[in-house]
Amino acid sequence: MFCYQCEQTKSGTGCDKIGVCGKSPEVADLQDILVYQLKGIGYLAHQARQYGRTDEKVNRFTVEALFTTVTNVDFDPERMLHWIQQAAEVRNQAAQLLRQAAKESRVEPNESLWPESATYNPANDESGLLQDAVTINGIGVLQEKDADIRSLQELLTYGLKGMAAYADHAAILGQQDDQVYAFFHEALSAMNDEKPMQDWLELNMRCGMTNVRTMELLDTGHTATLGHPEPTVVSTTIKPGPAIVVSGHDMLSMLKLLQQTEGKGINIYTHGEMLPAHGYPELKKFSHLSGHFGTAWQNQQKEFDGVPAAYLFNTNCIQKPKPSYRDQVFTSQLVAWPGVTHIENYDFSPVIDKALQLGGLTEEQPGGTLMTGFGHNAVMNVADNVVDAVKNGDIRHFFLVGGCDGAKPGRNYYTEFVEKTPEDTVVLTLACGKFRFNDKDLGEIGGLPRLMDVGQCNDAYSAIRIAQTLSEAFDTEINELPLSLVLSWYEQKAVVILLSLLALGIKGVRLGPTLPAFLTDNVLNVLVDQFDVKPVTTADEDLKAILG
Repeated sequence: MFCYQCEQTKSGTGCDKIGVCGKSPEVADLQDILVYQLKGIGYLAHQARQYGRTDEKVNRFTVEALFTTVTNVDFDPERMLHWIQQAAEVRNQAAQLLRQAAKESRVEPNESLWPESATYNPANDESGLLQDAVTINGIGVLQEKDADIRSLQELLTYGLKGMAAYADHAAILGQQDDQVYAFFHEALSAMNDEKPMQDWLELNMRCGMTNVRTMELLDTGHTATLGHPEPTVVSTTIKPGPAIVVSGHDMLSMLKLLQQTEGKGINIYTHGEMLPAHGYPELKKFSHLSGHFGTAWQNQQKEFDGVPAAYLFNTNCIQKPKPSYRDQVFTSQLVAWPGVTHIENYDFSPVIDKALQLGGLTEEQPGGTLMTGFGHNAVMNVADNVVDAVKNGDIRHFFLVGGCDGAKPGRNYYTEFVEKTPEDTVVLTLACGKFRFNDKDLGEIGGLPRLMDVGQCNDAYSAIRIAQTLSEAFDTEINELPLSLVLSWYEQKAVVILLSLLALGIKGVRLGPTLPAFLTDNVLNVLVDQFDVKPVTTADEDLKAILG
């Protein structure tokens, strides 16, 4: 195995024996094979689309299969074998689609020109597949010999993986756009070819812009299904009685769980990136959505241990469950762990039964409160107040401090940065990076809280819309606003959000706590020269550089 797609990769260079995330070398190799298959599927689907033919199954499979290879999603080798078998079937379907499309256009496709990824037939068992992983040219991230080209290819691959997560969430909520699928297939197809650096840079920027559209679809899906988020105070007190703690990102899954547990005497708590669920009108109307449990994903082994609750993961961010609570853990959707019960078709009966069996805490566990729900609609409703506060000199600067959290040292930078922001500044935040500081009381400016939680990483579109609204209000470019972006990254969804910001022309983004291992010095220099990307330094130095 060799994997360096996340920020916490071994020694800052790459995991080669076992993933820091807990991914086994077998699963890593199987995921490499799946990505290789997707390059072949991408080629076939892209060619078929040139003849005006598409297939919904091919589209959806592409997105789901990419998403399953995102960090902290699927750790189960048996499920990976199933994905590879499915990919072979979808490849055949895409090939037949291309043949039929060409025939209808009276063109005879020259299949000898198809790339090897489009004709690859996977071995029938795990041992054969693991042999393929080390013998077939094109499988694995180190196959490309030119380091800079490989760097840009991997940047694009991880961007596609991150965008796949957003596209899958949007599709589940009924929001799809064939142009999004078209880019997935075009980009995957391109990876079968040799291209100069500039072409790879352009594909990465197009990935970023396509992701803006994808996040817009997801935002539409959320608000159409659940209403616009509203600023909401969330309790962190844990009540006595049966409990289910929900971790992940999938809001539709949360809605179905709340519906199935209504009237059963079970308290439902959010964990990690599910905190923003409390801001949605269609979710907060359930009285047994009782509060928020714990902090960010990397603390789950410590926070879950010894608590008699059922734990449901509905997307990525799962860690290896400790034996002491493993039988309390359930997975659903694309997330999976070997030996853990997987929920199919939103039937949460096993989770409900486990929660009732465990009984929950016997005494209240006191906590505090958190705020969430400051999506773009909520901020736009007070945009006039914000503009007046800036013009009056009450607000000097806006900071967007957010992104992924993680266990690797250095992330205390974000806590310190927020704590040191002056009282005449506003901090917007999103994603699980906010758990470094979202319990801080920063006070108010003109009746508005200085710290506003925009939502999940899935809600990055809200942050973009807020920036665009401010830009329109002040009749200036986003880069001329008193706005600074200070971001933390961990996995591939953060990678594609960065690509989106760069594609939108947003400059001066500060990124940390470390820079991606897959970026070579030459590629990094391009990002610095063209987009003024900056690595974070210290809170004091960066605040001084921003505010003067």
